[in-house]
Amino acid sequence: MRTQICHGRVIGALAGCTALVLAATGTAQAAAPHRTAPDRQVLAAHDGWGSATTGTTGGAAADSAHVYTVTTWDEFKAALADGGSAPKIVRVVGTIDADGPSCDSFAVPGYDFAAYLATYSPEVWGHSTNLDNEPDDSPEGLRRASQAQQDAYIKAYVPANTTVIGVGRNAGFKGASLQIKSVDNVIVRNLAFESPLDCFPQWDPTDTADGNWNSEYDSAVIYGATHVWMDHDTFTDGDHPDSTLPYYFGRIYEQHDGELDIVKGADYVTASWNVFEDHDKTILIGNSDSASTAAVDRGHLKVTFHHNLFSHLVERAPRVRFGQVDSYNNHFVAGDGYGYSYGIGMESQLVAEHNAFTLPAGVGTGSVLKKWKEAPLTADDNYVNGELTDLIAVHNTEVPGEILQSGAGWTPTLRTRIDPARAVPRIVDRAAGAGRLR
Repeated sequence: MRTQICHGRVIGALAGCTALVLAATGTAQAAAPHRTAPDRQVLAAHDGWGSATTGTTGGAAADSAHVYTVTTWDEFKAALADGGSAPKIVRVVGTIDADGPSCDSFAVPGYDFAAYLATYSPEVWGHSTNLDNEPDDSPEGLRRASQAQQDAYIKAYVPANTTVIGVGRNAGFKGASLQIKSVDNVIVRNLAFESPLDCFPQWDPTDTADGNWNSEYDSAVIYGATHVWMDHDTFTDGDHPDSTLPYYFGRIYEQHDGELDIVKGADYVTASWNVFEDHDKTILIGNSDSASTAAVDRGHLKVTFHHNLFSHLVERAPRVRFGQVDSYNNHFVAGDGYGYSYGIGMESQLVAEHNAFTLPAGVGTGSVLKKWKEAPLTADDNYVNGELTDLIAVHNTEVPGEILQSGAGWTPTLRTRIDPARAVPRIVDRAAGAGRLR
């Protein structure tokens, strides 16, 4: 596809300079003069933690020289890099494939998966020692180097004061990892993310009694960043669900990590009207119980989830450590392999209210909550299969070995629209996700 340069920026062949200027100045919106164009919309006041303090405006103030329309991975990364932290809008047209190169193209000379399996099989290596100290010229060292090649290609770093938005109903990324790292004021809207596949998962013989394959790359990571709004996005494993992955050493060769992780002191995040579906370890808030992590995360990780659809997930919707997390008006639909929705972790302060849960026969309501550490939570006005349900009481009855305490110790105030919990499935299912932004 031919690219062109428009007012100092790289754009795709689908958009000409005139069209870009019209979109940037708002002329193209003449039919609806009183409505702000989606790419210039900001997070509304009181709309979750993302609206706290300075609020979240992304690239709404971008001038015409910092509005980009992109259709390829290279164009997208170039647009992000151009102009530093000046307000910018990056408009994504169509599905951008960051998975284009084959896994073989990332492998360094000498890497051989068959040799990796032969060297680290449990019969040869055992389960008492991990692979962290393997030298660079070992199969594990060559795997690390190969993974680094893929890492450099599929990660894209979003700068401060940026809006990344899909155009129309079919915009998104396949195999990309969006990095929102140590920046402030980012908006990501109307994009479909198909989870990246790690070409080089690591075998950890010490992870559980049987060992595990561990992978890298979340679809999106909010790492030490502040004021982030994720809205009307869809996260899925797409054409590569876990059911298609092979097994080695008796364990699934896991090539997926999370769909959205919020870690390392990130703060003031609102996730609204998104779809998270068909995934295992979905959303992690706070990535460790360690003292060093606590020093960074304690007092941060303030996140709001509202009007999201969590469909056919296994776990972590989300799993919470340390953060003050407000989760309301979400719809949770359990499917095969369901483990839990809310993970109650180290010093978490979760408020889960006005949500709806659709559970199939054979899945106990007590499994909605999972206790990892002692941390009281608030869980009021939640409906399971259309019935008002005290999630904490049912959990404590069904899982008496993991008693949860009630009372998160804080009351959310940053909420705008609160829908009746019984109406949530109808409202959320028809309006959440990419391609449904109005």
